[in-house]
Amino acid sequence: MARRVTSHDVAALAGVSRSAVSLVLNGRAEGVISAENQAAVRAAAKELGYRPNGIARSLRNAATHTIGVITDSIASGTYGGAMISGATDVAARKGYLLLAIDSHQDRELEVEAVDMLRARQCDALLFAAEGLHSWQPPESFLAEKCLLLNAFDPQGRVAGVVGDEEVGGRRATELLLEAGHRRITYLTGTDEVIANGRRITGHREAIERSGAHSTLVPCGWEIDAGLETGTRVLDVAEPPTAIMCANDRVAAGVFLAAARLGLRIPEDLSVVGYDDDPNVAPQLGLSTVLLPHRAMGERAASLLLEALDGKELPTGEIPVDSPMVRRESVAAPRS
Repeated sequence: MARRVTSHDVAALAGVSRSAVSLVLNGRAEGVISAENQAAVRAAAKELGYRPNGIARSLRNAATHTIGVITDSIASGTYGGAMISGATDVAARKGYLLLAIDSHQDRELEVEAVDMLRARQCDALLFAAEGLHSWQPPESFLAEKCLLLNAFDPQGRVAGVVGDEEVGGRRATELLLEAGHRRITYLTGTDEVIANGRRITGHREAIERSGAHSTLVPCGWEIDAGLETGTRVLDVAEPPTAIMCANDRVAAGVFLAAARLGLRIPEDLSVVGYDDDPNVAPQLGLSTVLLPHRAMGERAASLLLEALDGKELPTGEIPVDSPMVRRESVAAPRS
């Protein structure tokens, strides 16, 4: 059986002391170990396949190098997983693991999950929501270094990393305005979804500044809603030249409606979606706003890791940019 590689082996190969290896691999080398020796240690560790002893390190530091995550439905669903993968990757680079429990949107289970993760001595706690909403953290959650992801505390006791939905709504609208559209219909989502209201706010801001005309039509979130509502708003004497959609699935329904009515996209009608759904938007050539789930997860994990290093956590909502993804579904309106 091959002998386990130790920090002594890394130190010998790198030509440094064992304490230097410890400082470098535990992220405490800045200002103490030269950049050249830091690089030598990392190269030696990689060559030898060395991994620090996590249990021994935890005993020395009184830390478990785990972040406890409570999700409402992400862990058992198909939406929002990029938030968890983003957080996992950032944490792993610092030697941390994520331990996740799904509450299935059950408040009692959320509280129990917090208690279970605290009992396992997690160094920090993160609550991650599938869809943006308010969340009342229990006192036990607030007792640890903690953060919300795609959620916000209505009392402002803990910070929340969220996508910048207002900016996203404004950017989608501006893309159509820049192309020359002045008769725009916005197929909105449902009122109980907080993100819907924020996107509408961004949309209205862009419209008011431009002097263009916009009609908001309640629709929903699914393809069939986009097909039905899209057909209704397009099959009129003077239809809009552009449609902004609540999400990419609604946009797919609008594509179907346009095809049934003999309208070409983007020659006769421009369409913009929201989410950059990988199963919809690229296939349609749909211009859309990226819902930055992965970047949100990365930001949340980075903030928690910084807090564990002694930096104070911010307060309030921490917005993450929602960029525009330009494809082929937007063009200038026909003259």
